[in-house]
Amino acid sequence: MKRYVVVLAFLALVLIAVSRPVPANADSSHARIVRLSLVQGDVRFARDFHDDPLSDTKAVWEVATLNLPIRQGYALATENGRTEVEFENGAMAFIGPNTVVEFYDLSLNDGAHVTRMVLRQGTGIFYVHPANGDYFSVTGGDFTVEANGRSRFRLDNYDDGSTVNVEQGRVEVLHNKQTKSLEKGQSLSMRVNDPGNLVVGRSSDTDDFDQWVSGRIDSVTTATNYANQYVNTSNYSSGFADLYTYGSWFNVGGGYGYGWRPFGAGLGWCPFDYGNWYFDQSFGWGFMGSAPWGWLPYHYGGWIFSPVYGWAWVPSGFGGGPVYYRPVTAVWVHSGPTVGMVPLHPGDKNGRTPQNLSQGIYPVQGQTVARTTTPAGTEKWSVLKSAPRETLTSSSLAASTSPARVSRTILSGNAGSRSVTLSRESSIVYDAAEHRFVNSNNAAVANREASKSGFNPATTLGKEPIAAAPLVRTAHANMAPTASRASIPSRASFAAPAPARTSGSSGGFATWGGSHGSSSGSSMGSTHGSSAASGSSHSSGGGSHH
Repeated sequence: MKRYVVVLAFLALVLIAVSRPVPANADSSHARIVRLSLVQGDVRFARDFHDDPLSDTKAVWEVATLNLPIRQGYALATENGRTEVEFENGAMAFIGPNTVVEFYDLSLNDGAHVTRMVLRQGTGIFYVHPANGDYFSVTGGDFTVEANGRSRFRLDNYDDGSTVNVEQGRVEVLHNKQTKSLEKGQSLSMRVNDPGNLVVGRSSDTDDFDQWVSGRIDSVTTATNYANQYVNTSNYSSGFADLYTYGSWFNVGGGYGYGWRPFGAGLGWCPFDYGNWYFDQSFGWGFMGSAPWGWLPYHYGGWIFSPVYGWAWVPSGFGGGPVYYRPVTAVWVHSGPTVGMVPLHPGDKNGRTPQNLSQGIYPVQGQTVARTTTPAGTEKWSVLKSAPRETLTSSSLAASTSPARVSRTILSGNAGSRSVTLSRESSIVYDAAEHRFVNSNNAAVANREASKSGFNPATTLGKEPIAAAPLVRTAHANMAPTASRASIPSRASFAAPAPARTSGSSGGFATWGGSHGSSSGSSMGSTHGSSAASGSSHSSGGGSHH
C-alpha cells in the first residue's frame, strides 16, 4: 500500500508539471518576427507595456524606423502619419493616422501562423491571404473580426462604437459568442450604448486611405510575382517586392542560381554600409537596413562575392523546408581583441569557418562596420556565436511621447465618404500603369499620375479631416476614455476568440534559432486553445505568396 501511495504521488506531480503553462520564452527559437515595411510621417512604437498602451503612463515609446522587427507584445501608434506591416505569410496591415494597434499574439500552431491584433483606437485596413491553417483576427472595441480566407477589411474603432467594412472576400464578426458573416460590400457597426444591436448595411464609400492601400497592395503583389521567378518558391513574400523595385537579378553561377544587387552599387560596395545596429536581449546584435529593400537580405539567405559584380545576395533555402530568420546575415569572428564580421555564405555551417573569410573581414568601428575589409592573412580568426554586448555602440532609436487619445464618433447611416490627413510635401505617387509607386518632384506630374488611381494629392493631401456621414471626426484633442470605452479589453483579461484549428501548412519559416542560435518573442502572449490570455510558446510555420 505504501508503494502504491508513492506511485500515485509521483503521477500527481507529473500531471501538475505537464499541465503547468509554459512561459512564452521557454523555447526562444520559436518567436515570430514581422516587418515594419513602410513609414510615412509620425510613427512610434512601444516594446512593452501593461494592459493598454494608451493608458500605461510608464510605457516607453520610441520613433519607429523602416524595417523595424516587430514581435509579440509590441504596439504601434501614429499621429499625422501612416504605416504598413508585412507578415511572413503575405498578410499586410495598413495603419491610418491617429491610430494605436497592439500585436497581441504572434505565434504558430502546427506550422500555421496565428495572428491576433487589437485596434485600440483609429483606423486599420487588413489584407489577409492565409496559407492552410493560418488564423488572422483583429479586435476593435467590443467585437472581433476573423479572416480565414483571402480577404480585405477596414476596421474603425471610435469612442462610441466600432465599424467594419469588407472590401474583399468575406469575414466573420464575433461578439458575445455569436458569429455574423459579412461579404464584400457589407459593413457592420455597433454602438457602445447599444451593444446588443449589430447594424448590418452596405459599406461606406472609399476615401484616400482606401485608395492608397489599394495602390500599395497592387504594387507589392505585382512586384512580388516578378521577383518570385528568380527564387522558385511560393512560400514567402515579405520583402521580395522591394528587390524587384530597387535592384536587379543576375546568374551568379556555381550552382547558386540568381543573385541580387541594389541599383547603383559599385564593385566595392559593402552590404552593411547603410543601416542601424540594435541590441536585443534575446538574440544580441541585429541590423536594420535603412534602404527600402533592407529587410530580406539582412535576415534571410546569404551573400556571394562575384569578381565581376562584387557582393550579391542569394535567396538560399527558399525552395522548401524552414528558412531561418537571423538578426544579421553575417558571421561574427575575432582575432584576439579585434572583432569583425564576414557576410554569411549560403553554404556556411554553424560554428564553422565562414566560406567568405577569404574575401576579408569587416572590422567593427564604433556604431558601424568598416567599409573596407581587413585581409585574413596569417592571423587566426575564430567564429563567435554572437558578438559581445560591448562590441558595438547601439544606434539608439529616438525617444518619443505617448500617443494621445483622439475623440472620434460614428453616426447612423450606411453611406458616406471618409477623409485622412496626409503630408502636403509628399512626392510619392502611385503609377497605375506601372503598378508601382514613383517619386516625382514635379507637382503637375505627381497629380497626373496619381489621378490614374483616383488619388489626387492636390485636393486631398494636407487637409484637415472633414465632417461626412457616416463618420464625424472632431479636432485632435486629448480626451480621456469614456466609461463605456474603458471596457476595451486589457491584456491581463483580454478574451479574444480561440482560433479554429485546422491542419498546419507544410514547409514554412522559423526564426533564427535551434542550430542557428536563438531568439525570443515577448512573453506577453495568449494560448490558442483558450480564450484567457496567458503565456504561450511559439513555434514556426509556413506562409504563402500574395
